[in-house]
Amino acid sequence: MRHLRAASAVTLVLSIAVAATGCGGGTTSGGSNESPKILTYWASNQGPSIEADKKILTPELKKFEKETGIKVKLEVVPWADLLNRILAATTSGQGPDVLNIGNTWSASLQATGALLPWDDKNFEAIGGRGRFVDSAVASAGKEGEPPAAVPLYSLAYALYYNKKMFAEAGVEKPPATWDELVETGKRISKDGKWGLGAEGGNLSNNIHQTFVLGQQHGADFFDADGKATFTSDGAVAAVKQYVDFMAKDKIIAPGNAEYAQNQSLTDFAKGKTAMVLWQAAASTFAAQGMKPEDWGAAPVPVPSGAPGTGKQVNSMVAGINMAVFKNTKNIDGAKKFVKFMTSDAEQKLLNKTYGSIPPVKAAQADAAFGAPDLKVLRDTLATSAAPLPQVPNESQFETAVGTAVKELWADAAAGRPVTETSVKERLEKAQQTMQQ
Repeated sequence: MRHLRAASAVTLVLSIAVAATGCGGGTTSGGSNESPKILTYWASNQGPSIEADKKILTPELKKFEKETGIKVKLEVVPWADLLNRILAATTSGQGPDVLNIGNTWSASLQATGALLPWDDKNFEAIGGRGRFVDSAVASAGKEGEPPAAVPLYSLAYALYYNKKMFAEAGVEKPPATWDELVETGKRISKDGKWGLGAEGGNLSNNIHQTFVLGQQHGADFFDADGKATFTSDGAVAAVKQYVDFMAKDKIIAPGNAEYAQNQSLTDFAKGKTAMVLWQAAASTFAAQGMKPEDWGAAPVPVPSGAPGTGKQVNSMVAGINMAVFKNTKNIDGAKKFVKFMTSDAEQKLLNKTYGSIPPVKAAQADAAFGAPDLKVLRDTLATSAAPLPQVPNESQFETAVGTAVKELWADAAAGRPVTETSVKERLEKAQQTMQQ
């Protein structure tokens, strides 16, 4: 999850980066230029906090150092900052040796030319491409080109629900359709409690939810030539449906319009909100005092029927990839580190800790990933998830449309009408930024 700066800023940095093909990181102060026995690593914030990630990763990095003699200097970067820091690194050369990226950014960052291409030779150095689930590798770059990164954690969205709040409202099972979700949400939304949580200030979460709804309405947001189609009837319907959970259905608290990453999960854990749409939330719930028996997980609702039939997509293919700046002075050490992090043992440990699914086949088969909530994620990835568009300007799409949705949340929170016309106007404005 992540939320970004204004579209114009990202567009400018990305356009410079594309022009500077071949530039990259690997020269951060304290990085591999000091010694071939030192690597710098930017990890994405996967756990409930930056400090939690440091506690999780530091013992593993020490294990790698003991095995190889290579020290890894870790920085956990918040999602709000990660993309812009990566883009700046592709132009300045002041970046890490190894880094995590959201898989939806793969094609955009691939277009800069700064990342090491994972061709057959490089994949062989980490055990071969065949170790990884095909759909995870397909979300690591543009089709027909060597991937720009290696899958590290696989994720999908689920509907998490508070069992106690459901029982108090007389709700016997989680909703399977959006009509059922609205009905359930209305039964719960009273006396200071709300049916559904959202994060209007989290641009990436806005994109993930509206992309899925767009798929259900027959919208892809881009045509076959990669041209933006943000104002199609399906795209407008998808965005309006999402914002209407607050504007029309009144099942989301107005304050959620300004929420940033993980704030909706805090409300859920505190019993203020009964449902939330999220990726792999188990570790965050545990960190906030929830017990496994307090909550359940179910597939994200679809219009009718069941996920996976026709356009019944109910998640984007989510995940975190691991990339290497190709101008690192320690390419062999960087590949050794990627091999370590994607080894069967580390994949089982890290994905179990974070509540994600290993993209490594052998690790995914472990019994630890058969828990009910993880089974929902695995089934979703296998049958009813679709990748976000693998186009070079995907990151700009996230910013432009994510901001449009954020502005519509603000309208809903303030009591201003959210209509098809107002939605289309905001999406038209977002589409225009893609053409600049």
